[in-house]
Amino acid sequence: MRVVAKTYISNMNQKLQLKIHPKMIVGLQGIIPGGMSVQDFSAVTKINSNDSEIILEEFVKNDVGTKQDDSYYFEDGDKLKIAMALLVKGFPMDELSIALNWRDFEGLTAEILSSKNFAVMKNMMLTKPRMEIDVVGIRLGIAILIDCKHWKRYSTSALSTAVKKQIERTKKYVAKTPGAIAVPVIVTLYQDKIDFIENVPIVPIFQFASFIDEFYGNIDQMKIIGKD
Repeated sequence: MRVVAKTYISNMNQKLQLKIHPKMIVGLQGIIPGGMSVQDFSAVTKINSNDSEIILEEFVKNDVGTKQDDSYYFEDGDKLKIAMALLVKGFPMDELSIALNWRDFEGLTAEILSSKNFAVMKNMMLTKPRMEIDVVGIRLGIAILIDCKHWKRYSTSALSTAVKKQIERTKKYVAKTPGAIAVPVIVTLYQDKIDFIENVPIVPIFQFASFIDEFYGNIDQMKIIGKD
């Protein structure tokens, strides 16, 4: 599959012009969905109040979070947006990943789909047997079923196992959803390029938006699961 050169990470870097603070990576751990004061942020991160306010104001200035009165409000995915911007600035992903969790990762994946006009569901549960699908995006009658892998290291065998499990989840989803057509996808944090296993795309998060932009034009190269 050809992927446009313009990637999500470069687009985001154009929007986020963060002034780097030496404690900004530590500050990522204080980005929690909901509202917080400077004092709350300082207590979580152990950063003094003055530096905490500088960091929070820098986030808000770059449209990551909002400020109302004396409180700062953040959403799912905001932490990973900042982490990706810091990655572009040269911060190592191994250090950044310490401040990230799987919810941050799923949140940004869902947000990208939503920005592309998909109807989005997170953490969909299937029963008998019990299965969970991290993110589902539906548009133009096709569902993209995503398994988000927040792994530091990947082996071919581990990815192959993840693909087989996601295919089974997708088959289960189609069986329980009348008229459904679905495509299983794996989204990763650390992989550096799009790959395929059994025609299932393995997509790094920083290329996910570009992948979605070209999804319908390249769908014939992917594994499509629908009722016979």
